[in-house]
Amino acid sequence: MSNGKRLISSGSAFEAIAGYSRAVVQDGWVHVSGTTGFDYTRMEIHSDLIAQTHQCFANISAALEKAGCTLDDVVRVRYLLTDAADFDRVAPIFGEYFGRARPAATAMVVGLVDPRMLIEIEVTARQP
Repeated sequence: MSNGKRLISSGSAFEAIAGYSRAVVQDGWVHVSGTTGFDYTRMEIHSDLIAQTHQCFANISAALEKAGCTLDDVVRVRYLLTDAADFDRVAPIFGEYFGRARPAATAMVVGLVDPRMLIEIEVTARQP
């Protein structure tokens, strides 16, 4: 694309339908869209919150890798949960993935667009 912007896709058909990219790289910054626990290769989502959380990180890691980054390059993260009571269950998982990066973080309780989705994670990274 022009102006040095590069779009990264997960391969999900929904990206084209809704007009967005899994990630956008520009000027050394990598902006990863809110990412749910869907396995994009099979377009399936596990009903378990813990499994969804690990899948979110797998999906985010794949997008970051295409941008030349890892989770250690993340500087900002937003966690979107459908139930505040779930935070204590997933916070240790966040620490597993971000123990080194220690990004600035926000956690919010929201309604997500598909009732099967229990968590969505959005990150911003800086290319090394």
